[in-house]
Amino acid sequence: MGEPSSSTPPSVSPPEDRLDSWKEIAVYLNRDVTTVQRWEKREGMPVHRHLHDRMGSVFASRAELNSWARSRLNNIPAPEASVQPSHAAISTSSTKWKFVLALAAAGVAMAIGAGLWLQRTEYFWRNPIANARFQTLTDFAGVEQAAAVSRDGQFVAFLSDRDGQTDVWVTQVGSGQFHNLTRGSAPELVNPSVRTLGFSPDGSLVTFWVRRQGGPNGGDIGVWGVPTLGGQPSPYLEGVAEFDWSRDASRLTYHTPGPGDPLFVSDGGRRPEGKPIFTAPAGLHSHFPLWAPDMTFIYFVQGSLPDKLDIWRINPGGGTPEQITSQKTHVSHPVLSDPRTLLYLASDPDGSGPWLYSMDVERRVPHRLTSGLDRYTSLAASADGRRLVATLASPKTTLWRLQITDLPAEISAARISLTTNTGFSPRLGPDYLVYVSATGRSESIWKLANGTGTELWSGQGAQVFGGPAISPDGRSIAFAVRQSGQTLLYVMHADGTNVRIVTDSLDLQGAPAWAPDGQSITTAVADHGIPHLYRVPIDGSSPALFVREYALDPAWVPDGRFVAYSGPDIGTTFSVKAVTADAAAHPLPTLPLTRGARHLVFLPDGRALVFLRGEIQHKNLWRIDLQTGAERQLTNLAPDFDVRDFDISPDGREVVLERVQEHSEVVLLDRLRP
Repeated sequence: MGEPSSSTPPSVSPPEDRLDSWKEIAVYLNRDVTTVQRWEKREGMPVHRHLHDRMGSVFASRAELNSWARSRLNNIPAPEASVQPSHAAISTSSTKWKFVLALAAAGVAMAIGAGLWLQRTEYFWRNPIANARFQTLTDFAGVEQAAAVSRDGQFVAFLSDRDGQTDVWVTQVGSGQFHNLTRGSAPELVNPSVRTLGFSPDGSLVTFWVRRQGGPNGGDIGVWGVPTLGGQPSPYLEGVAEFDWSRDASRLTYHTPGPGDPLFVSDGGRRPEGKPIFTAPAGLHSHFPLWAPDMTFIYFVQGSLPDKLDIWRINPGGGTPEQITSQKTHVSHPVLSDPRTLLYLASDPDGSGPWLYSMDVERRVPHRLTSGLDRYTSLAASADGRRLVATLASPKTTLWRLQITDLPAEISAARISLTTNTGFSPRLGPDYLVYVSATGRSESIWKLANGTGTELWSGQGAQVFGGPAISPDGRSIAFAVRQSGQTLLYVMHADGTNVRIVTDSLDLQGAPAWAPDGQSITTAVADHGIPHLYRVPIDGSSPALFVREYALDPAWVPDGRFVAYSGPDIGTTFSVKAVTADAAAHPLPTLPLTRGARHLVFLPDGRALVFLRGEIQHKNLWRIDLQTGAERQLTNLAPDFDVRDFDISPDGREVVLERVQEHSEVVLLDRLRP
């Protein structure tokens, strides 16, 4: 077990191809650890040791293991010779039988090897939607999202802003008729991080997630229901964020919006008493609960929002959850079309997507089922898995410029003309604008000055996350990039020259921020999935831990006295905290904000903080006086104006906004019977 493997140097494998322990290798080959260690020792199975590490620390490549398994089919080791009796006479019959047994043993070994290869390469895997019939269900001018289908597949519900505000709509498949069920009575319905819509088991009610302002933590979350044929909405599961009924409607699983999204199981409606079967670790979330058809497991999505998530499952009685996918991206909306076939949405490591994926829950090899540029934003299935309903979205981002005045600003002819097709994550420097643009699966940083656009940096397959950060003197730009499985922190001059990597050894999260002295960058770094603030000197010195608690997206006050940052999401809100330059707690007015609004900007005098406040997909800019706590609204944007990011000019007189517009539609996928 402890002997070194072949001296052949390990091949370089992409992260998703690598298995990082004896246990992972054994699970992949469907054998126990002792067996695979024996194969490595006796049959040359390609396993590599980490250099300068203990002998038991190994890794292997899925591709190399598959090639080794195929080679075994053509080169089965001969059986070891058995000890022969001392007498010399051996009958012809005995010799023939030994020959037959040897052939049989070789045949069995070959069959095992062939089965192993076929299983691990999923030779018999078939695309579950290969013969599906696609049908566009809606063709509205606005946005449709969060589609759901009744268990019998006859009704489809979705959110739409067709009548101006976002409402719950329903249609009977094939009727061509659409009915607005809420008509403005539910003030906030949109939450892409959960399964917003559903049906009661008998299909008589359409259920919907709702948040009403003024409750604890800035909002009162619950599930309401409205008759499918029309009627008055009413509470369905109060204090519940998501739920799923078992196939026979005898058991209910649900989670509440508390820290870690506590997951419960009951034999009826919600019960206030009882202990959850699972609560996600601090700072993580647990969404999209889903009963297995045979009720043996509850599947759910767990991880760090928005894009470090995977699908897990747990026994309904509780215990240790089991990880099913290993993609660590934006994963959502799992459904089971049969007991073994899992369908779900997931983005690629470069941030593109989400796309539609499928996986056999026993073999656990992910298969991307769709291509193209459309993003899938929701997925649901009928009880028999024959009808799928999804929403497809084509997003468009634009940048807008506004003057800050004493009155809330309305949008009027303030769009910024860009030389690129897209623009997002805007940042304002002295007399210039920096933003990020995307082309295919690569992103680049552009500068707009005096009406002229210039590309400052680009990277093949790179994703710029958190937005660029402009130094206090406006001469340098820092930015974080996710590329080839790594996160890199870059610094360059404001004209795009002298580009260099400051650190490539940290798991960076969120947006970086320059320290007021311009000598270091403050950024969040994940440790076991929890982000903490670090100081990263730009001279190449070692990074140092700054804030130990959960912290993201720092923003320094201009005089350097303290830095503000955002804490973990609880439900749909998060708090804003601050520490001094010595990491001592600094008082701030209470400021609970809604998910999707983590970017904070101090005004030049340091007396006020500007932030986004509102619904998950409709926010306005606000200003809070840090001494008095007085707040003032700075913009009054139209309901369809979805702001995702912003920045304030160095003189505090101008604001630039990133607006996202999506054209989306609901589609049906009818899977034909084999």
